[in-house]
This record gives sequence, structure tokens and C-alpha cells, in this order.
Amino acid sequence: MSVAVRNAQRAVPVRRAPLRRAVCALRAALGASSFDVGLVCAGNALMQRLNGAYRHCPEPTDVLSFPFHQVAAGELPRPRCRDEYNLGDIFLGVEYIHQQCRETGEDFDDVLTVTAAHGLCHLLGYRHDTKPQWEQMYEKEAQILEELNRLTGSRLRPLTAGLF
Repeated sequence: MSVAVRNAQRAVPVRRAPLRRAVCALRAALGASSFDVGLVCAGNALMQRLNGAYRHCPEPTDVLSFPFHQVAAGELPRPRCRDEYNLGDIFLGVEYIHQQCRETGEDFDDVLTVTAAHGLCHLLGYRHDTKPQWEQMYEKEAQILEELNRLTGSRLRPLTAGLF
């Protein structure tokens, strides 16, 4: 199935092909290769609107995930027909992420990939509202990033390190 990447902002150049390849590998590490994923690279204005509308927090953020299915953490959806082979959409706040990377000195492409991994985990029901949920999500992020690291020789770590 496909990973559709759309760049809906102009503030920050985004290398879509490497991001698509990374998300395909992460999706495979989750056992969800048969599901479509939408990835939208968004600017601060769109992220602020979405965050305000859906999380009642009207400020830009790094990632918002909109799952197509409601599943328990780590469960794969059980589609009834071809049209339901969709995990959902991930909105990456690339302008926000880029600003954070400039402040911290982190590599933008690496952080974008890690943030996409975080979003994918949210599409599969992982949350981080409590410490046990965070531990479960952190473990899954670490697992799929380790697989990506093995394939690419990178050294990516989960986004939620140190959250609790």
C-alpha cells in the first residue's frame, strides 16, 4: 500500500522521497505495510488551527495524528473492505520542528523522521497521557526506530525520551 506525502507549506524545504522511504520502513516495522498512510507537511498556521480545533490548544505543534480506525495500543485494524486499509493521516509541523532544530542543533531530517514514527504509533492507538502509556509508546517507538536504524545505519531515538 502507499504512503502519500503532501507538502502543504513553503517555509521549510522538505525532502519528501527520503521521508516517504523512512515512513514505509517504519510502517513495515509496525507490521502495517498493507495499510495506506497520509503524511502532510504543514506550517505553523495550519498546525495552530488544527491543534486548536481538535485539541483545544491553539498553538503550533510538531505532530498531530488522525487515525482512520480506533484500536487499542499495538493492535492492527481489521478492515472489512479494501477502502478501510488506511491507518490515517499524520500532520507534521515542519515549520515548528525546523524552529526547534535550529534552537537545539539537531538534524532536521532526523527529527522529522522520528516525529513521523511518533505519529505512526498514535495511529495504532499508542498514547502518552500517563506514565504506563508513555512507557508502552516509548518502547514501541524505540523498537521501530531500531529497525530503521538497522536498515539505514542511522542512530535515531524516540521523540518522547524524558517525557515522564
